[in-house]
Amino acid sequence: MREFGYERAVDVAEAVALLGSDPEARFLGGGTNLVDLMKAGVERPALLVDVRELPLDQVDFTPGDGLRIGATVTNSDLAAHPDVRRHYPALAQAVLAGASGQLRNMATVGGNLLQRTRCGYFTDITKACNKRSPGSGCPAIDGEHHNHAILDASEHCIAVHASDMAVALAAFDAVISYRTADGPGESPITGFYPPVGDTPHIETTLPPGALITGVTLPPAPVAVHSRFQKVRERASYAFAIGSIAAALDVRDGVVRDVRLALGAVASKPWRARAAERALIGGPASAEAFATAAEAELAAAEALPENGYKVTLMRNLIVAVLTELTEEVSR
Repeated sequence: MREFGYERAVDVAEAVALLGSDPEARFLGGGTNLVDLMKAGVERPALLVDVRELPLDQVDFTPGDGLRIGATVTNSDLAAHPDVRRHYPALAQAVLAGASGQLRNMATVGGNLLQRTRCGYFTDITKACNKRSPGSGCPAIDGEHHNHAILDASEHCIAVHASDMAVALAAFDAVISYRTADGPGESPITGFYPPVGDTPHIETTLPPGALITGVTLPPAPVAVHSRFQKVRERASYAFAIGSIAAALDVRDGVVRDVRLALGAVASKPWRARAAERALIGGPASAEAFATAAEAELAAAEALPENGYKVTLMRNLIVAVLTELTEEVSR
């Protein structure tokens, strides 16, 4: 590990100034991803700016009953918060599905949004990786790719995004707030993660030197009836091979509103817009759910070892929407 400096910021302005003082500085929240990457030699910051103690650890209502979540709220506190559990249950479930209890106690909301892929080629500095070293190639395409992307990948990168929390945030149209030396800014989560294209090393649209300060969830009555479901290769702490955050409003057997986001299928949380369009105004039936899933997955491009994800995600969409329909109808 490279020797590095350490500074603890006392407020947001100081944190941004400290990061701007060194082009090789990085913000440190819980460190549950960054420190691992430093140990592996993937990340080599010269300075860590500790933002853990900044006063950004509150969850508050916004006008209209949305929620504002501070960037230093821990994953454990977010999942346990009564307003999150009541108004956005899929978000609480997504957070609890991620990592272990010990890691959730340390991990922060801001850091979770910025966690990097767990692709084995990315985390092994002896291997080529366009995300880590642009232009070096993507060996996963012809190598180990059983848990890689089936949507919106490219010849330059087929890695998937690792966050469970971000999948639920994408379903509910979260807006990410940040601060730079020039002042505050914000980005909808749907625009926060750019397409892979030929620049997989550009993982977010966050301006250089920006500090995430919070996440706002707009009011979403449909979110009360929501669910997060994660499929993984073992029941204990493991990354998803497929996941879904879904919310559903059904009246008289007709879908009035629906939110769908998929995880572990692309380089970002995947908002299932085609499926949503296919469902709204139609019957809440298993057949309709299957048709919507097929519409969403029509663009999937599977490789030899990850083609199972197309069937997996189709079945997951149908199963979770069916369960939600039964819940709403009780």
